[in-house]
Amino acid sequence: MLKLDDHPSGRHFLQIPGPTNVPDRVLRALDHPTIDHRGPEFARLTLEILDGLKHVFQTSSPIVIYAASGTGAWEAALVNTLSPGDRVLMFETGHFATLWRKMADRLGLSVDFVPGDWRSGVDAAIVESKLAADKAHAIKAVLVVHNETSTGVSSDIAGIRQAIDRAGHPALLMVDTISSLGSIDYRHADWGVDVSVAGSQKGLMLPPGLSFNAVSDKALVASKQARLPRAYWAWDDIIAMNRQGYFPYTPATNLLYGLHEAIDMLLAEGLPNVFARHDRHAEATRRAVRGWGLEIVCRNPAEYSSALTAIMLPEGHDADAFRRETLARYDLSLGTGLGRLAGRVFRIGHLGFLNDLTLCGTLCGVEMGLSACAIPHRDGGVRDALEFLREPVGASEKQRGAAVRRVASITT
Repeated sequence: MLKLDDHPSGRHFLQIPGPTNVPDRVLRALDHPTIDHRGPEFARLTLEILDGLKHVFQTSSPIVIYAASGTGAWEAALVNTLSPGDRVLMFETGHFATLWRKMADRLGLSVDFVPGDWRSGVDAAIVESKLAADKAHAIKAVLVVHNETSTGVSSDIAGIRQAIDRAGHPALLMVDTISSLGSIDYRHADWGVDVSVAGSQKGLMLPPGLSFNAVSDKALVASKQARLPRAYWAWDDIIAMNRQGYFPYTPATNLLYGLHEAIDMLLAEGLPNVFARHDRHAEATRRAVRGWGLEIVCRNPAEYSSALTAIMLPEGHDADAFRRETLARYDLSLGTGLGRLAGRVFRIGHLGFLNDLTLCGTLCGVEMGLSACAIPHRDGGVRDALEFLREPVGASEKQRGAAVRRVASITT
């Protein structure tokens, strides 16, 4: 017999930190008929996408697009620039930093992995100290996750670049922007990043399936000497064919339609406004968490993520059981705890295609779920978020915070 709750009414609240909700405009674009990927119409599409991505990454450097998840772009960054046995400096900021380290190990790289507590970002002072001590320049690259999706902690990429420069070290800087691109201020060129890694399914508001490398001139030079095996991931063939608007393999045509539409949406809103919107929703979420009397995983307010908030439940309460109950009762999907945070943490994604009402519905679902699961908390978290959100957008630069002021000078 059919159960009524097998087909719940209303919209599903997908509030994991990616894949994120896909806007209707992007869904309609994905639905276009497939065209000849060797024809002139496709070439125009590709060239417009590559130009738009340069605005999103804030760079004039080449952007390489892969039909792959972000994991593929991780591998592409490594195999295009490094050789077997090369030493790399990495930091344990969370689950995804740990996975990238595992990949580097498997590729035969020598990893100096700085341990961390999964509640803090990369310490630029340690970067400088490690590189200053490396007189022989054995370290070939510094690998950093900009926004650690498992913890809601962001690292200061500009500060890390300054640390590398102060040490006078030639190491490449590679940055995972998978959950920050299109959500948090990110400047590939201004911050001197050599390889940026990104994926389609978060701030770019697409389904999974595309990933990206933004590549500096220095990284292109390194690729000429790199000896790790590469074929599909090789930059040179892709960049050469991209100049005419084509790919050396069959591209994910319909995802590229969606990407074109998503870029249009981001640039029409304006990157400073996109970042301010994410900052605002993040702050509203944190006010709700504090109102509930729960603990945010990220310890340092300067490192708070504007893409997601990871929240610890009180000792003795299972975060996965809470997530299951909230999904069953309210059709609300929240992010799970990963790695060492499994069962202890749930995550609220507030990135991508999101507005005030969607966020308020999400926070209401969380507050009702806390009560339904008898998890100790204070009432009023949603009220605190509403008090913050009822202020008109743009009414107070002070309220919107330093992060918004910092991006005010960005041009698209």
